[in-house]
Amino acid sequence: MTLKIALLGFGTVASGVPIILEQNSEKISQLVQKPITISKILVRDASEKKRLKEQGYDYHFVTDIDEILSDDDISVVVELMGRIEPAKTFITKALESKKHVVSANKDLIALHGKELLDVARQNNVSFYYEAAVAGGIPILRTLATSLVADKITKLLGVLNGTSNFMLTKMVEEGWTYDKALQTAQELGYAESDPTNDVEGIDAAYKLVILSQFAFGMTIDYKDVTHQGITTITPEDVNFAQNHGYVIKLVGSIEETKSGLAVEVSPSLLPEKHPLARVNDVMNAVYLNSIGIGESMYYGPGAGQKPTATSVVADLMTLSNEVASNDQAKLFNNFNRPSKIADLEDNQSAYYFSIALSNGSKAELTEFLKNEGITPKAFVLEKSSSGKNLAMIKTNVITKNQLEQIEQKLQTSTAFQLRNAFRIIGD
Repeated sequence: MTLKIALLGFGTVASGVPIILEQNSEKISQLVQKPITISKILVRDASEKKRLKEQGYDYHFVTDIDEILSDDDISVVVELMGRIEPAKTFITKALESKKHVVSANKDLIALHGKELLDVARQNNVSFYYEAAVAGGIPILRTLATSLVADKITKLLGVLNGTSNFMLTKMVEEGWTYDKALQTAQELGYAESDPTNDVEGIDAAYKLVILSQFAFGMTIDYKDVTHQGITTITPEDVNFAQNHGYVIKLVGSIEETKSGLAVEVSPSLLPEKHPLARVNDVMNAVYLNSIGIGESMYYGPGAGQKPTATSVVADLMTLSNEVASNDQAKLFNNFNRPSKIADLEDNQSAYYFSIALSNGSKAELTEFLKNEGITPKAFVLEKSSSGKNLAMIKTNVITKNQLEQIEQKLQTSTAFQLRNAFRIIGD
């Protein structure tokens, strides 16, 4: 008997699934109770089916999802189409047809995961999605199993390879944002519309999923504040380097007394911080916990084989689950009431970049003092546009203070706030 699966889509990641199954067949065959076979593959239309056949792929391609849903021999549906629809509809129908589901669709799971998990539970089937976060890094299963006895207090992550590649070039080679983006697009790291990557949206989706596994809380995407890398300037990079920091786009989740503080934003990390050394398209998740203390999980966040490896790991788990006739397993069994931190409990030191339009250094210092800020570093220089530019490292302030300062500077004729980035790990 075999575990017959169906793939929805046959793009980069999906076409990597049979590669992993074949190249690691000896190990996989020893560790699964039911050999995994690809029974059917859903493709867009007849022309794609013809193209794939001409390329030498000898699979049973179908263009109608019902050919998969009505096939009682297929136990698992693997959704690797991406986007929200029709993936959401197809997954829902597969679960309702009593088929287990594996997915790598972080956008869908972040926005509709709770709904889909409820459908899986109602139909006594499993829904696994290791590949949805950080590609080839097995961070979800690590949190759900290996770290089950530990309590996570803070999670930091470099979770988007595109933005990390761009920042690496901006920091190490002095590139502008525009040059870094153009190169990332030429190399295929960035889409023609890079919004999700460069504005922190992609990383925010991943934080929604990570919050469930690390902290047991299902938060809404709208509760994750996110800021991208589009406003970072060479002056910001130089200030960071001159003061022993590296700028990274960091996703963070920290448990405070009132709830989770969750955000994605450019952040200044000390050069010796493990995340500061995560470069190019690599991803990493850094944890603080009461048991282990500090740990970091590093690897490729995307790519055909890394992501397909995570997909196949989920399939191997399901192979043994189905063979043992076990009751369907939940991917994550840790659940607590969801709470978002009060602004007063969300605290950090910050880096400010402020243009002096009509105001003086003395006036800016007085303004900051009135807002409860004592600069730990204050650099005044000419910006590329010829304006006086103040770059400031602050003491620890609350998110509430930060918002008040930002609001006041938005209406100021004397000063213009260009950037406000967190400082992590001091």
